[in-house]
Amino acid sequence: MNIENYRYERGLAKLREIDGEAGARVLDSLAGIAPDFARYLIEFPFGDIYCRPGLDLKSREIAVVAALTALGHATPQLKVHIQGALNVGVTRAEVVETIMQMAVYAGFPAALNGLAAAGDVFAQGESA
Repeated sequence: MNIENYRYERGLAKLREIDGEAGARVLDSLAGIAPDFARYLIEFPFGDIYCRPGLDLKSREIAVVAALTALGHATPQLKVHIQGALNVGVTRAEVVETIMQMAVYAGFPAALNGLAAAGDVFAQGESA
C-alpha cells in the first residue's frame, strides 16, 4: 500500500470512529462536486492530524468545537463536530462550557450561535 492510500484508509477509519454517519454524509456530498477535496479532507485532518500522538480524541474534539464556535460561520461543521465530541466521550455539559468559554475570545454572538447549534444536536439525539 502506498503512503497516500495508507493516509486515506487511516483517515477514513478515524473519521468513522469520530463522526460515524455524519462524516460519511459529508464525503457523499462532495463526491459529485470535488472528489479530490473529499480525499484531502480524509488524508490530512483525519489521516495525519487526528492520528498524531499527544492528544486524545476527546481533547481534539473539544479544541475543534472551540475553534468552529470562534469562527462563527461554520455551523454545519460545528454540528458535525459537536456530535463527534459526544461520540468520543465529551459530555453535553463539557460541550456547553467549551462554547460558553468562546464568548470571552470570540464574542457573545459566536457563543450564542454555537449554543444554538449544540441545542440542535442535543435535540436530534433525544429524538433519535
